Amino acid sequence: MTKKYKAIFLDRDGTINVDKGYLYRCDEFSFLPGVPQALKRLQDAGYLLVVVTNQSGVARGYYQMSDVETLHRYMQEQLLGFGVMLAGVYVCPHHPEGVVERFSCDCDCRKGKPGMLLNAAQDLNINLPQSFMVGDKISDLEAGHRAGCCPLLLIDKTANKESLNFPDSCEAVFENLEQVADYVLNFNSI
Repeated sequence: MTKKYKAIFLDRDGTINVDKGYLYRCDEFSFLPGVPQALKRLQDAGYLLVVVTNQSGVARGYYQMSDVETLHRYMQEQLLGFGVMLAGVYVCPHHPEGVVERFSCDCDCRKGKPGMLLNAAQDLNINLPQSFMVGDKISDLEAGHRAGCCPLLLIDKTANKESLNFPDSCEAVFENLEQVADYVLNFNSI
């Protein structure tokens, strides 16, 4: 019997790094405070770390897929400096209203659909019910819920659960990834 792994699925912009809107340049990339350290704690607890990110800027013609790949290599190099290794980075470059024809479609991978999570689960042998989805948008939660994992939502401290239309699948709301790590690590010690 093949071992199945637990994972933390992570949105990128607004969860891992400062969301600057259609980010693709390495010189504009910066981690949110405490992110590398929180990822290290989760990794050390046995979780695979998997980034799942919508990058509609490709479909919109703002930048190329090669720009996204370059940024992700840079992000991974920066994380390695903290001892953090991503198990995978999955990208949806599509958008139904894209201007780049080959990326202009209603795909199965754009969050809130679960395609990227399901592909990662198959590629990396992930046990979805023992995994978490962490993001800053309702579409992140929807993707996690539809994939069958324990969805979480990461939002900033100015928002609150009551002011947004959260699905019942929302486990908890946190101010930062460090709080998410505390929750996940305590969740598994119960």
